[in-house]
Amino acid sequence: MNSTPKSVREILSSGTAYLEARRVEGARASMQAMLAHVLGKNRTWLYLHIDYCPTEQELVRLREMLRLRGQGVPLQHLLGEVEFYRRRFRSDARALVPRPETEELVELALQYISRQKVNPRILDMGCGSGVIGISIALELQEQSPTVVLADVSPAALDLALENATALGARVSTCQTDLFSGWKTPVGDENLARFVPPAQFDCIVANLPYVRSGELLQTEVLHDPHGALYGGGDDGLDVIRRFLSEACEYLAPSGVILLEVGHDQGEAVAQQMRSLGYSNVELHRDLNGVARFPMAHARV
Repeated sequence: MNSTPKSVREILSSGTAYLEARRVEGARASMQAMLAHVLGKNRTWLYLHIDYCPTEQELVRLREMLRLRGQGVPLQHLLGEVEFYRRRFRSDARALVPRPETEELVELALQYISRQKVNPRILDMGCGSGVIGISIALELQEQSPTVVLADVSPAALDLALENATALGARVSTCQTDLFSGWKTPVGDENLARFVPPAQFDCIVANLPYVRSGELLQTEVLHDPHGALYGGGDDGLDVIRRFLSEACEYLAPSGVILLEVGHDQGEAVAQQMRSLGYSNVELHRDLNGVARFPMAHARV
């Protein structure tokens, strides 16, 4: 005997309750997004068709997504995409799900670069899915920028290249552990085909900064471990190494911008000063958190 078909209204109600019982943040929004995705519609359609009864085939897909969401799998991984800076990017377990605050890092970079010369050279170090560098490349198309996306993870670079191709962004990718790829001898057989520029007008980085041993939400743990933990008691080992190496790859008039943890901004700004960077500033996000250290090249 077949069970009574369930309407969109009933599915949203029961699915939301299921996620709330498992303490999933934004349970109703997650349920709406998953149901709309399975049906190939948008959220407005759901409310205009609240009595529609999905097919059993559609419900099978939804049940599996609901099970995984209840286990803490990020919604963006289940949908296969994330919205960032007014565009949709592919998103999966190969790279971090970008934070909303990272859009503010892009905005800061654009404010600086847009005032500079044409053909600016920009590096997105630790690019992950490429949302930062690709967004900058697309916003500055008229300035014909040279944009390099660099990451130690081949899987992340594959995802970044997929995003760049899908969105029509002109970028280059480089697999490297920070700047070690720049130091490879020219005759080395392992040298990547792409040789990055010697110096950049803007270096943007959202590097790992979680403290060793720090406990994270279940959902965050579905992101790559290497993209989360920055090393050391303060989580800044990777960032310290990055700042010490980046000096020689920043053009004389260049600027370097980072996104860091909510309580790390001043420590990173002080590290910049100790390394001789000039005009060190610490920008706050929309919530007032000092999250974006910025500095110019050493004088």
